[in-house]
Amino acid sequence: MKKILIALLVVVAAAAGVGYYLWNKPHVDLTNAKSDIAVDAKTLLEEYQLNEAASNEKYFDKVIAVKGTVMEVMNDEGTVKVSLETGDPSGFVVRCELSATAPHARTEFTVGEQVQFKGTCSGLNFDVQLDNCVEVR
Repeated sequence: MKKILIALLVVVAAAAGVGYYLWNKPHVDLTNAKSDIAVDAKTLLEEYQLNEAASNEKYFDKVIAVKGTVMEVMNDEGTVKVSLETGDPSGFVVRCELSATAPHARTEFTVGEQVQFKGTCSGLNFDVQLDNCVEVR
């Protein structure tokens, strides 16, 4: 019984340590980061829809520069999310969530405007998701 309690205590301590590390992990500022890959929004979505596993190998957790036309802009409790048009008949888009910590020259975008964002790809969740985005000017 004593061995089980010690093992359980070790597991709980390890989980608490990982949680503490992740909670205090510094945010990534991509303002001056170099892009690993440059692609347009339509191609990015098409590649993910064609082969998600291969696309994750190519894009996931990498700094991506993506170009596209603004389809929608949402401000969700201070977090700006810009959807880029892909031409997909089902309406799937590339969603770029602006970094909460990086300085932005602007956070208002016009529907139909051509833009380029740099962000970290977090994969496909119906739409292709880019996090910590900054506008490339």
